[in-house]
Amino acid sequence: MAEPLTHISGNAYPFGMKNCDTDVIISAEWLKTISRQGLGRGAFECLRKEPAHILNDPAFAGSPILIAGDNFGCGSSREHAAWALRDFGIKAIVAPSFSDIFASNAFKNGILTICLPPATIDGLMETARHGTIEIDLRAQLLTTSAGGCFRFELDPFRKHCLLNGLDEIGLTLARADRIRAHETSERRPPAPLPLWVRH
Repeated sequence: MAEPLTHISGNAYPFGMKNCDTDVIISAEWLKTISRQGLGRGAFECLRKEPAHILNDPAFAGSPILIAGDNFGCGSSREHAAWALRDFGIKAIVAPSFSDIFASNAFKNGILTICLPPATIDGLMETARHGTIEIDLRAQLLTTSAGGCFRFELDPFRKHCLLNGLDEIGLTLARADRIRAHETSERRPPAPLPLWVRH
């Protein structure tokens, strides 16, 4: 089971990078581990080597939201990218578009991805530098301390899973009774053939 997401609020990283690929999110040297723990140390490692980068600014430390540019999460399909972001503390990413595979991996790891128009993203970048952002997943609304209010679209199945903290294991466990009933029925001996078939 993952952590249920209902509201996400606080500071947001005004990241803005376009075409941020998964190698930037977590470099290949971190892919030797199968553990999801500790990968936050490698998140955006190549960017955070620059002391003045926004990801190193103490004012944004621990921010649960990342504002990004077009095509976030492109490149290889490594799920470690989602693991690293989650371990880094990111619960939601807002961008004009995402790589399909990254968006799927993010969802499976309890990270909300929100698509909004480029002009809206530009405004959120400015807001993030001086204000806060709140996301209401149930209402599918993103609001800002500057008074902005934006509705976002979300697949109903993904919304249900995120609201209830259901990952793939959780979804399976939620159907445990039906699975057991099916397995029991499969173990029953077949009914005897009618007499007219036997002869």
